[in-house]
Amino acid sequence: MQEIDAIFSIIVLLMSVIIHEVSHGYTALLLGDPTAKLDGRLTLNPIKHLDPIGSVFLPLLLFLSGSSFLIGWAKPVMINPYNLKNPRRDEALVALAGPVSNIIIAIIFGTIIRFNEILSVPPSALYILSMVVLINLVLACFNLVPIPPLDGSKILFSLLPVRFNAIRATMERFGFVLVIFFVLFLWGFLTPIVYKMYSCVVGIIC
Repeated sequence: MQEIDAIFSIIVLLMSVIIHEVSHGYTALLLGDPTAKLDGRLTLNPIKHLDPIGSVFLPLLLFLSGSSFLIGWAKPVMINPYNLKNPRRDEALVALAGPVSNIIIAIIFGTIIRFNEILSVPPSALYILSMVVLINLVLACFNLVPIPPLDGSKILFSLLPVRFNAIRATMERFGFVLVIFFVLFLWGFLTPIVYKMYSCVVGIIC
């Protein structure tokens, strides 16, 4: 049963991170940058988005380590800031689009759970819906952490003065190490926030 749960979790995770990345691409396109469209990334085809580390290695590592959460990412959508109408502002909007898409997914499926008695949702389906909500909230919170290459860092540095770009460049060189460190040692600090959001979304308590 645990293996089946892991398979379902990884499938939900992969589809959620793909929607996350496509949201980046579409937002960039709306703001003047067609790079993602030209790269063929505005599609839900998993082959176009899989990242060896974020889509395979990290989820498997977390599963084998007995983690209560699965976290990962798809291959990042490339953005050319010089095509954006307002590069500093629009970079933040493009970055924000990914987590917002995950929150929207969580709210949609959480609403179904809220009204499960009216909709007569089977218990097995409720379990899958709960998994979708939880994984998407995890993705939203995870990606808003201000560590490169996560979206939170792009949002943060777009709001900071240009003189902080040197710090950003240094952090980006060690981005993968910082993310792994955060996942293994600091993620527990965000766990209560994720569960509080989950309870609010599905209507348990808020």
